[in-house]
Amino acid sequence: MDLTSGYPFWPAKSGLLQVYPPLEGDTSCDVLVIGGGVTGALIAHHLVEAGIDTIVVEKRDVGFGSTGATTGLILYEIDTTLAELTGVVGETDAVRAYLACVEGVRRFEQVVDRLGDRSGFEHRHSVYLAARRQDVRLFEEEYALRRRHGIRLDFLTRQDIAARYPFTRPAGLLSYDAAQVDAYRLTHALLRRARDLGARVFDRSEVVGITTDKSAITAQTIRNTSIRARRLVFATGYESAGYLREPVARLISTYALVSEPLPSFDGWSDQSIIWEHADPYLYLRSTEDGRAMIGGEDEDFRDPIRRDRLIGRKTRALQRKFNGLFPDIGLEVAFSWTGTFGETKDGLAYIDKTAEWPRAWFALCYGGNGLTFGILAAEIIRDEMLGKRHEFADLFRFDR
Repeated sequence: MDLTSGYPFWPAKSGLLQVYPPLEGDTSCDVLVIGGGVTGALIAHHLVEAGIDTIVVEKRDVGFGSTGATTGLILYEIDTTLAELTGVVGETDAVRAYLACVEGVRRFEQVVDRLGDRSGFEHRHSVYLAARRQDVRLFEEEYALRRRHGIRLDFLTRQDIAARYPFTRPAGLLSYDAAQVDAYRLTHALLRRARDLGARVFDRSEVVGITTDKSAITAQTIRNTSIRARRLVFATGYESAGYLREPVARLISTYALVSEPLPSFDGWSDQSIIWEHADPYLYLRSTEDGRAMIGGEDEDFRDPIRRDRLIGRKTRALQRKFNGLFPDIGLEVAFSWTGTFGETKDGLAYIDKTAEWPRAWFALCYGGNGLTFGILAAEIIRDEMLGKRHEFADLFRFDR
């Protein structure tokens, strides 16, 4: 499946940051990671840091799947609010999931600091806006619940929002644990360090068959080569359905644009990440070279042709919404694109094994905070490979 269409900003901005060879001969390793996007890169980086012989294979050029189209938000907020998640998994596990993501945001920076390339990583405040007056009670309850469990945030009234921005909303939540990054550049930085530590990375080497025996897994590539590994990690994101018996996510089409560099951020001086509790969804951030990035207008994925035909209309809708929020910022569209992403029933990732793949792990970091889930997946899988049990592993089981 073509995961993206149009002109995603990050690969267009940076081009091919690194050329990786295709796999030309049979080889072996301890752990094979299938998927050369940001999740696979995070996992490979953590594994090889721990001294585990690791190979990464990607069927495209590295970072040219969903990673190239992501808007690069690093949030602790799950697509499901803490109150909603409490109703699904209970308050104890819901709070643990939120606190795991808060910690994940912090650990993300620790990883970036080890790379020598921050890849556009910047701390930002996150402002979550209510769209309707009837949402105010929900926001008040959510604020109280998060604060009761030690999450730092502020409640914004209509007056508070009007004092910060040239628009207003009935209520908002201001969070301090958020950041943004260029996930495409980060993927290459992670793999560059992983290779320095001994990992092997091959792109344009699609896996077309997998066989198992009592001691190993053998992956066959489209180039008629094979990789024999003791263990396997599927970091294939939204293309993982072919390896699972039951669907675990609802696929959606989402749209995004990036502006030309802005002459000013009039009315948006803090350049906070802004997102709305609304349908259709809207979120926006800035980039390190002074652009605005706007995303949303999600709808259920039907087929790539229908998804792609809507790029022009959805781009105009996103531009109108931005102009409505910040009328004094002259926004000219430079790039626009669409991609296919996934949502789970409770907003949480799946990081687990299945009965049909006893030697394999799945790292399905779906949702609006997929980057945060990615860092947790890397830690959980690394610890499992080392014979340890990560404190948050049980939250992301398939059978939760």
